[in-house]
Amino acid sequence: MTAAGSSFILALDQGTTSSRAILFDRRGVPLASEQREIRQIYPAAGEVEHDPEEIWESQLDVARRVLAARGLSASDVAAIGVTNQRETTIAWERETGRPLGNAMVWQSRVSAPICEELRARGLEPLFRARTGLPLDPYFSGTKLRHVLDARPGSRERAARGEILFGTVDTWLIWRLTGGRVHATDPSNASRTLLFDIRALDWDDELLAALDVPRAMLPEVHPSSAVFGETDPALFGGPIPIAGDAGDQQAATFGQACFAPGMAKNTYGTGCFLLLATGERPIDSRHGLLTTVGWQAGGRTTYCLEGSVFVGGAAVQWLRDGLRVIRSSAEVERLAAAVPDAGGVYVVPAFVGMGAPYWDPRARGAILGLTRGSTIEQIARATVDSMAYQVRDVLEAMQADAGLALAELRVDGGAAVNDALLQFQADLLGVPVERPTVRETTALGAAYLAGLAVGYWADQAEIAANWALERRFEPMMDEGRREALYRGWKRAVGRALAWDEG
Repeated sequence: MTAAGSSFILALDQGTTSSRAILFDRRGVPLASEQREIRQIYPAAGEVEHDPEEIWESQLDVARRVLAARGLSASDVAAIGVTNQRETTIAWERETGRPLGNAMVWQSRVSAPICEELRARGLEPLFRARTGLPLDPYFSGTKLRHVLDARPGSRERAARGEILFGTVDTWLIWRLTGGRVHATDPSNASRTLLFDIRALDWDDELLAALDVPRAMLPEVHPSSAVFGETDPALFGGPIPIAGDAGDQQAATFGQACFAPGMAKNTYGTGCFLLLATGERPIDSRHGLLTTVGWQAGGRTTYCLEGSVFVGGAAVQWLRDGLRVIRSSAEVERLAAAVPDAGGVYVVPAFVGMGAPYWDPRARGAILGLTRGSTIEQIARATVDSMAYQVRDVLEAMQADAGLALAELRVDGGAAVNDALLQFQADLLGVPVERPTVRETTALGAAYLAGLAVGYWADQAEIAANWALERRFEPMMDEGRREALYRGWKRAVGRALAWDEG
């Protein structure tokens, strides 16, 4: 059976809190799914880590289980697409495959002092011009320097090619191919602070500024291309690995936001709003990221992005930190018990604030409390914080791109919450559209892989698969909308620069 004639595409979606595997058919419909949570490791305040071996073992496990659930073999799968939590940094030995230590997760602020040092040296304009990114510990490059600084001799070994670097996609592809392929795609490379997004190559001046040896970096292949084949021992036969994209770029592709001006927001651990800008990057003047969306069919698509560090993770904090709910699903019931947050605002700056503030010294706060405030109102304010942060980003995005958004496509775990999406539409004053298939991150990876092997003919065929499940129209009057948003901006102002270090 040829790849194009095989029945399914397998998407591997390695996220911040879990590893997933989903099988898709030609209509872009998920037919089977398996998921496994991974541990969150917190060595110190503001530091977040994962075990790279657990990432790999959990991802392989769910991939095998999803095939077994349908009684499928490797020959039934046309291709594998990989999508991943971005910016998370892993270094490992080429010969043994042994990681140097835990993965430094994108949320980790461990490299904040390195960013401050580079900023003090006057290097931020250089990094911004080449990469489209600010100097922030969110991105991989400063975390990689921290890893090398913390392990004597590792930089010298890396320069000899003995130590490899990768974001999670690179780690998975390397393991899937039995160590034969050390590669990434431009969407992930563009999040490292090491990649020139116009030249589409690693930048020697940036590498020198961060003291990162070029020999440890992966090759950069198009997002939709055959990277290699899986080790036959993993699935009983080889499967082409033909798609790779960071999770938010993959979700944008999965939402068929191909035309300039189309945008999507993902409500996940964080919130990520991406606006496609076409084949030219737009420099942000309002605290956004300029990033590569994907490279497919010989064309590179760029996006503006606003990254909110804590979205759905704020609900996890209610569960695991405050312990006021037993499961994340309970928050919808609590929040629905009150008509609004009663003047309470939760600013979930647990690891600083992302776009458009970029303040690693910000800290979380609950403001507007009175003697009559209830846990229901705090729950409502926690959910509302996602919508407020999305508006922050959209305001900046519209100013940068010089356009007014007509509608916002949404996905992610919290997109099942109707009350959140209605409040989002009210707060933005534009319709919010939820698609029938909500697994858009995995779907985007599947689409990129399928295009590379001819499973789908072109992007027009993919766009035709997109279907609306529900449209949320704004219902709030403008006076109320703006009053609520002014309150949010005051609350954020109290939380910024809280930790003076």
